[in-house]
Amino acid sequence: MNRAPAQSRPQHRRERPEAGPWPHLLLAWPSLALTVLFLVPLGTIAALGFFRRIPAGFFEVGFVTDNYARALDSFHLERLGVSVMLALAATLITLLVAVPFTFLLTRRPRRAQVPYLVLVLASLSLSEVIVGFAWSLLLSRTSGISNVLVRIGLMETAVAWSPGLWAVILAFVFVALPLAILSLYPTFSRLDQELPEAAGTMGAPPLVGFVTVVLPLVRRAVAATAALVFIFVLGAYVIPQTLGRPAHWTIPVHITDQAIMKNHLPLAAALAIVLLVMSSVIAVAIVVIVSGRPPRAEPSVPAP
Repeated sequence: MNRAPAQSRPQHRRERPEAGPWPHLLLAWPSLALTVLFLVPLGTIAALGFFRRIPAGFFEVGFVTDNYARALDSFHLERLGVSVMLALAATLITLLVAVPFTFLLTRRPRRAQVPYLVLVLASLSLSEVIVGFAWSLLLSRTSGISNVLVRIGLMETAVAWSPGLWAVILAFVFVALPLAILSLYPTFSRLDQELPEAAGTMGAPPLVGFVTVVLPLVRRAVAATAALVFIFVLGAYVIPQTLGRPAHWTIPVHITDQAIMKNHLPLAAALAIVLLVMSSVIAVAIVVIVSGRPPRAEPSVPAP
């Protein structure tokens, strides 16, 4: 008795029951909150940049392009370039520390990871204001680290490292490092622990195996973390003003100065929109460059 071929047999698919309106309702309020708390203020700020400032008052509704033209003048473009370079430098240093730290952390037993994760979370709880003023004390001449180095004989006289360029970058890395580690931790924790060992059995040194085997597998997580750290650092305000000289002040410092000190909200809004556009473009570029897709392998044609 011949059996029917497997392809002719009817396949009964089990239909999933309707979930009802609850998933749509649960997704509705985050969408509404995102619209109200992000898109509406963003549109308001973009429109405010076209308003006309009244020196004796506040501002009046109008449509002028003077604020955006001033936001793109040579001075503010130079400040924007300084802001981008500081953020890129801090992002690069943060990744150079966070990537190997997270990799080594995830290779330890679960119980041994807990103290490090608690330390990372504790440092993440510190606000930018606390970090800025704490590092200003640590890098000062009167009560800073240089006094400790003088006491132990490594330096002759105490010096002040703040305000300065490296003081700003150091504080940026300090506030961004916990964020980077927590962003990379889920991806590194899911990696196969035997991959570096397999690379070692093939004759690759540990560093070469890490660069050639591990990093390509986590490049997208590294790219997303780089973009996140870059945007986070680019919007910092207290650290550049506290630890930097006027030459190191970033665009957020000047935005606050225009909005609060000079009472020029239309120009501050225009500067904010320019900063948002520039940070978005550079963040997308970072993701594309770092997580570049490998070339697709050509399909092999079987020999006849």
